[in-house]
Amino acid sequence: MADNAKMTQATPQEIIVSVVAGLFAPLIAIFLIIQLISGIQGKQIDADTPQQAAKVVENNIKPFARLEAVDANAPKVEKSGQEVYDSVCSACHGSGALGAPKYQNKGDWGARIAQGLDTLTKHALEGFKQMPGRGGNPDLSDTEVTRAIVYMANSAGAKFKEPAAPAPVPTAPVAAAPAAPAAPDTTELAKGKKVFEATCMACHGTGVAGAPKFGDKAAWAPRIKTGLEALYTSAVKGKNAMPAKGGNASLAYADVKAAVDYMVSKAK
Repeated sequence: MADNAKMTQATPQEIIVSVVAGLFAPLIAIFLIIQLISGIQGKQIDADTPQQAAKVVENNIKPFARLEAVDANAPKVEKSGQEVYDSVCSACHGSGALGAPKYQNKGDWGARIAQGLDTLTKHALEGFKQMPGRGGNPDLSDTEVTRAIVYMANSAGAKFKEPAAPAPVPTAPVAAAPAAPAAPDTTELAKGKKVFEATCMACHGTGVAGAPKFGDKAAWAPRIKTGLEALYTSAVKGKNAMPAKGGNASLAYADVKAAVDYMVSKAK
């Protein structure tokens, strides 16, 4: 007997539901793959740039140390033992990493305390086994390192005395600037001008007979270097072709001196 059963015909709504259901699972899979790729790319770091290279270094040393920006021009402020421990030493001594004696652990510190503060400080400054010198921070002073050792050792039962702050280095007193020579007296210069015009200008006005010309700095420079006293003496007694007192014997020493000062003042 033939099977006369008829296949039920699907409605348009059922067809749409089936298609959407079939596409839904692949869409979810694609979305998850995109999210995974984005997460991986976000964690990748391009080390070609200086900024990213520095970030790589910081991430690598983060379990043991941290980077701090320091102004090189800022005055040095000595840190306390706890401050040095918190910022430098705790990376290893806080957990006992790399064999470091753990903070407050008397069992770890007992044998070390017995060696004495000097030995512990020497090891900390120079480095010992896996511990780098100064805990890896070369900017720490000897005093700061010693304070950190005292802080950690005392937490484990030592009775070390913290070193005192270093005495400030005395600064050399600033030498006072030499006093500027007093300005020539205007009255004396006025008198010297009169003497120059009446007596000296005959030769010094034009530079005749080898006389240094009035106002000629080059001609007067080597003479000024000999000093005023030497110039006064030459003017009073005469020198080379220049007669004593410029040829006017009635001039007083003060008059000759005033004339020399006047000519020198115009040649400086």
